[in-house]
Amino acid sequence: MAHVQQELGVAERRACRVLGQPRSTQRYRASIPNDEAELVKRMTELATQYGRYGYRRITALLRNEGWPVNPKRIERLWRRKGLKVPQRQPKRGRLWLTDGSCIRRRAEHKDHVWSYDFVLERTHDGRPVRTLVVVDEYTRECLAARVGRKLNSEDVVDVLADLFVQRGTPEYLRSDNGSEFTAKIVRKWLQALGVKTLFIAPGSPWENGYVESFIGKMRDELLNREIFYTLTEARVLIERWRREYNQVRPHSSLGYRPPAPQAIEWLPGATRRETPVMNGFLTQWVVHTPGAGQHQPGLLPDSDHLHYRLVEVDRSKRLVR
Repeated sequence: MAHVQQELGVAERRACRVLGQPRSTQRYRASIPNDEAELVKRMTELATQYGRYGYRRITALLRNEGWPVNPKRIERLWRRKGLKVPQRQPKRGRLWLTDGSCIRRRAEHKDHVWSYDFVLERTHDGRPVRTLVVVDEYTRECLAARVGRKLNSEDVVDVLADLFVQRGTPEYLRSDNGSEFTAKIVRKWLQALGVKTLFIAPGSPWENGYVESFIGKMRDELLNREIFYTLTEARVLIERWRREYNQVRPHSSLGYRPPAPQAIEWLPGATRRETPVMNGFLTQWVVHTPGAGQHQPGLLPDSDHLHYRLVEVDRSKRLVR
């Protein structure tokens, strides 16, 4: 437009009318929001912390923190900063019923269908580490992640027993045909409790898609990025990632909400402290009570952060899980 005005010596109004350019568009000047620098800084921090998240999940995390942003703006800033956008996964066909496959029972509500499987990893010295993961197919929540050098059918029963006490029994359990899942002790115990088993066809891991998808995310976001020097380190890091997956990580199939977000507000003035221990974390809450010697009830989450139990503040003003 400036070139036309200079060459022909005409006013901007006439040049815009002849060329069909709206004057509002011609005179528009882009304005940079005042919060752009802070937004880019926070976006970069989240991208560094969650290295395998794309701009959509980063957008969800920023919205959870109160930033009024949309995916288009974050994508623009993302590309301008040169951050890597993870490539899309290849399309997968739907699971159609065949003579050799199990009937796929889709979860209809919470605790309807659980699926479980083992994940194999190794510590720095080459010794194997096995992790038994249990996933609720409806809520996508990881219910448990038991880590050990050797896990057998008795460990499977032990993990399921703890979950049954906390959440009740599911209607179905889906798994492959591993010896730990098909053992007589496991099948008889589940049958006595009224839990039905769904075994997939041999060599067909896609029939157990929910837990396989979870294991893929776990391997991509944690196992492929960490070197475990001891079994204790593996337990602590895997449990921390499991909590992050349940409470923080936005899940695309859930509208970019985490499977099990914190559902309560903690007591005013409460301070959270987490200390790594052998089987996970010891969580402590320090609460300021109205007066010395008074008891103030509070709520603390159990290990799965969905069921809550009532506790009291003792005279030292300390809540211990």
